[in-house]
Amino acid sequence: MKRCKWCNSKNPRYVEYHDKEWGVPRFDDRYLLEMLILESFQAGLSWECVLNKRDSFRTAYDDFDLDTICAYGEDKIRELSENKNIIRNKRKIRASIGNAEAFRKIKEEYGSFYDYLKQFTDGKRICECDRTTSELSDRISEDLKKRGMRFVGSTIIYSYLQAIGIIYSHDRGCDFFVEPCDWKG
Repeated sequence: MKRCKWCNSKNPRYVEYHDKEWGVPRFDDRYLLEMLILESFQAGLSWECVLNKRDSFRTAYDDFDLDTICAYGEDKIRELSENKNIIRNKRKIRASIGNAEAFRKIKEEYGSFYDYLKQFTDGKRICECDRTTSELSDRISEDLKKRGMRFVGSTIIYSYLQAIGIIYSHDRGCDFFVEPCDWKG
C-alpha cells in the first residue's frame, strides 16, 4: 500500500493513525481538545514522537476531560513534569492547561469548539497538499493567540486542521488520496 511520504511504514502505530484517523472528520469536543493538546506538544518535535506517547498522554491528562484539565494545579503540573512517559516540557504543560481554559471559553461562547472553527471555513473541507501553513491556519492561529492560547502557531494549527479532517492533505501518490473534495460538514 502506498501512503503519504511522512508516514513511517515501520511504525504500526503511525500506519494505523495514517490509515484510520488522520484527515478523517471528527469534531467531538473531547477529541478536538486531545488533538489540540497533542499538536501543541509537537512544537519542535516530530508527530511520530508525540503519537508514540499518546496512550501515556491520555492517562496523564485524565483522558482529556476538559473540566479536569482546567482544574489542574501545581501538584498536577509537578506530576506531569516528572512523568517520564510524556513530553515533560513545563512551558508546554502549563500552556496545555491554559489552552484548555481558553478552549472551554470558546466552547461556552460558540456551543462547541467545532462551531468556533466553522466560522473560519463555513463548514467546508479544504483539500490541498504539500503545505505547512495557509491563510486559514494563519487566521485561526492569530485568533487563538488573542484568546490566550500558546504553542498554537500557524504550522501547529495547520497540522491540527489536517489531523481533525478540516484540511484533507493525503499525498497525490497515497492510496488514500481522493479528488475532487467536495465535502461539507
